[in-house]
Amino acid sequence: MTQGDVLYRFRLRTMALAEELGNVRAACRVMGIHPSTFYRWKKQVDRFGLEMLRPRERRLPRMPNATPKLVERQVLGFALANPGVGPARISAELRREKWGGIRLSPSGVYRVLRRHGLNTRARRLALVAGYAAPPEPEPRPAPPVRHLRVETPGELVQFDCFRIGRLAGTKGVVWQYTAIDVGSAYAWAEIHTTPHNPSHGFTSRLARRVA
Repeated sequence: MTQGDVLYRFRLRTMALAEELGNVRAACRVMGIHPSTFYRWKKQVDRFGLEMLRPRERRLPRMPNATPKLVERQVLGFALANPGVGPARISAELRREKWGGIRLSPSGVYRVLRRHGLNTRARRLALVAGYAAPPEPEPRPAPPVRHLRVETPGELVQFDCFRIGRLAGTKGVVWQYTAIDVGSAYAWAEIHTTPHNPSHGFTSRLARRVA
């Protein structure tokens, strides 16, 4: 359903509601319009029928001094064939018999070029050269899945240190030291406090515990 159809149905509903209520002002108050608008519609309906409530299509005004489409095509064709010349040169060349003796001022030529986005030499040259957007980068292949392979538990143990932060009742920074056996996924964890950074001593102690 178009916007015109919605408006047409709204006007029909307004006319029908006014007839149902028997009160134009009440119907206008319900539909949110001014009574003068209703009477203007009513006058058109009485004279031409309900179809006059349908919105009419608005056409673009035809300017008497608008450049004909054929002339526009000639201007664009010459400009693209000779992208380095400006509106004054194009206007002078189109006046020659071999181009049809077209009489269009330099300002008129410029307006045609501007309307089509070709009012600068750089734009005309870019279009003629066939400049295009850079190609999209090729998708990168997915990185291989990294996985540690071990034969037996205890063959490889991973260590990690995680900063928990400052907790109430503790002095300094709380760190978690973790060891994980790759083969069995068995884990050991210890929590220690240091003034600032983690300590290698706690890591060594955890390593001896795991061994």
